[in-house]
Amino acid sequence: MLFNSYEFIFLFLPIMLIIYFLINRQGYHNSAKAWLIIGSLFFYSWWNIKYLPLILTSIIVNYSAGIWLAKTDLSMAGRRRTILAAGIIFNVGLLSYFKYADFFITNINALLPIHLTPLGIILPLSISFFTFQQIAYQVDIYRGNTRGEYSLLNYSLFVVFFPQLIAGPIVHYWEMMGQFKDPERKLPRFDNLSRGLFLFALGLAKKVLIADTFGVWTNFGYGDVASLTLIDAWITSLSYTMQLYFDFSAYTDMALGAAMMFNINLPINFNSPYKSLNIQEFWRRWHITLGRFLRMYIYIPLGGNRGGKGSVYRNLMITFLIGGLWHGAAWTFVFWGFLHGLALVVHRIWHEMGLKMNIILAWFLTFNFVNFAWVFFRAESFGEALTVLRAMAGMNGVVLPQAWAPYLSKLGAGTYLIGEIAMSQYLTQAIPMLLIFLVVVLTMKNSIELALKFKPGLINSIFIAIIMVASILSLTRISEFLYFNF
Repeated sequence: MLFNSYEFIFLFLPIMLIIYFLINRQGYHNSAKAWLIIGSLFFYSWWNIKYLPLILTSIIVNYSAGIWLAKTDLSMAGRRRTILAAGIIFNVGLLSYFKYADFFITNINALLPIHLTPLGIILPLSISFFTFQQIAYQVDIYRGNTRGEYSLLNYSLFVVFFPQLIAGPIVHYWEMMGQFKDPERKLPRFDNLSRGLFLFALGLAKKVLIADTFGVWTNFGYGDVASLTLIDAWITSLSYTMQLYFDFSAYTDMALGAAMMFNINLPINFNSPYKSLNIQEFWRRWHITLGRFLRMYIYIPLGGNRGGKGSVYRNLMITFLIGGLWHGAAWTFVFWGFLHGLALVVHRIWHEMGLKMNIILAWFLTFNFVNFAWVFFRAESFGEALTVLRAMAGMNGVVLPQAWAPYLSKLGAGTYLIGEIAMSQYLTQAIPMLLIFLVVVLTMKNSIELALKFKPGLINSIFIAIIMVASILSLTRISEFLYFNF
């Protein structure tokens, strides 16, 4: 089920809220949690019920391993390491089979004179997210950061709570489940309902009015990359850069807003990343909980900042290669991770040398690097990515739109570059939209900042109503969130 669907907005979310708080009001708090679990599993199964046993198996195995680990005395270090290793192997194995099996088979076939038949596995929804979340849970118990959960009810709710189930944020047990035990959060609170609705409405508008509009131009450009020339190649790449920004920002807003209606505060996962002045800052603002996971459970165990400079650079590179592969089973994703790892190494070297850079130049280089790297993230193959990049460099030619001919002639300019460019039908919309929303993301407060200052009132109520109505009227072109694919 999608957040941006009639079923979710008009049926699922209102019914879940009303019954959850009615059950809590009667004092049946465990029953209220059970209601959330049942509803969340229904929400998950809406996409494909055949994968319901998968998430249930994952929950039971991880819950059992967590209890075993929590009950094993700290003095039995060897046994604890064995339990942890078994839990991680289970989770990584599950993820590898469903997400990477065909990727491995394809590469084996390319390297060896054999032909293994691909399994044709459809990627189960949210497996990357609930797998990482449960790995973090196991490691947190091992490190003593959490005591472990002995209630299957509570643990199940931690994994499947529907606002964060499909595409994050990736939460720690201790930062979410304590809120469900707070008696003050068991009854509806008008401030949380109104602020949550405000965030949800902002996210819905970002998705259906902005991200999906940029998505039209992105899909058009990537649908025929061979026809791209300088201008439409830049429109294509920048459209995806803005589509991904508003799409993921939208999901995050809607997830945090829906959870807030239940009086649950999920961690901030998106904080104006295109305002970043360097690549390190970008990763502190983009998919914040994934960056936190990579740092805490991969980078630091590899050695982190300990050791010599070479070790630190190696650790950064390995971390981001894994982060790239986590996003998708393709070498383009691995290369995207490599690019970001390399950029972080360069940034660290620059910082160690004590060099400074003009703020405007720093933003310009950071933004354009991110835009450049997104081409590999979006492209179906290296060939497609390189074709887009060649076009962006003008190597596929420079063609100016036919509509510009009168203006160029008035300036005394020649018209030998005038012709029909691939994206001519979208040109008058795309360029203004790109400029307007680039200014928006760079100068305006983000959703979280607006939500913190939000106060219920007539003006805000009218604003919410307007953007909700405008968004709902656009739901005829319902599309999945991009991170559902990762």
